[in-house]
Amino acid sequence: MGEERVKRSINKWEEELQQYNTNDFERMYEMWVQNSFSKIPPNYQQKFFSMMDQWFLYTYAFLQGTSSQITAKERILQTARSFDEDIETITDLQNLSIEQLTYLANQQLSRSRIYSLTQGGITGTGGWLLLSADFPLMLTMNLRSVQLIGSSFGYDMNNPIEMVVALKVLHGGILPKRFQYDAWHQLKEETSSLTTIMESEDLLTDETWIEQPLNQVFKTLAIVMFRKKLVQGVPLISVGIGALSNYKLSKEVTNFAKRYYQYRHLIEK
Repeated sequence: MGEERVKRSINKWEEELQQYNTNDFERMYEMWVQNSFSKIPPNYQQKFFSMMDQWFLYTYAFLQGTSSQITAKERILQTARSFDEDIETITDLQNLSIEQLTYLANQQLSRSRIYSLTQGGITGTGGWLLLSADFPLMLTMNLRSVQLIGSSFGYDMNNPIEMVVALKVLHGGILPKRFQYDAWHQLKEETSSLTTIMESEDLLTDETWIEQPLNQVFKTLAIVMFRKKLVQGVPLISVGIGALSNYKLSKEVTNFAKRYYQYRHLIEK
């Protein structure tokens, strides 16, 4: 019964992605981004995306070895033992039901969104150091969330294949809504042959991803513009812009990750 309910929720979510209609502003914005980016020489585009891929790979490996990540995994195991006291390792979690695994993942979703909301609000205070660190920190926090959601479903995120999968999931979640269905469909196809995923030479990031850095620039400009508009000594508008922007991205990424690992667990059972 639980599996059927989860399948229906995944199908409904997938249909919403497929039927998403862009508005006039989004179409104009996409055309402007594409035209602007096309003016950059292809070799520089390639270098940029290659550098981003390397950054994601290094950050992924770094996060997996941090004490906070290890502690978070242990917390997942402790919670899971309330369902099955015989659980010893992350991979043992795959013996739990899909609803129990979803419960574990939802705990990570809630924490991630609270962290993003808080971090975005702090960034909204407008300090230049915070503003400059916001984008890499935001990506790092969302990557960590994907890792923990994958762990919640019993996958060993230290496995190189799981690393590539997690980065593709992060990429799909970061994309604008109108591109997410294609990313989701591609992920489903690649999931059917995970052993060959390492052979792909495709970059993790591409021109569809470029909107996120541009959105970050506009967010920074908005925060700077309103940071002197104080309400009882607090730049309330800037704080709101930072908090809501980061929360929205975290919500998209974590929901995309949860749906993917739910789907994968069901087809691998």
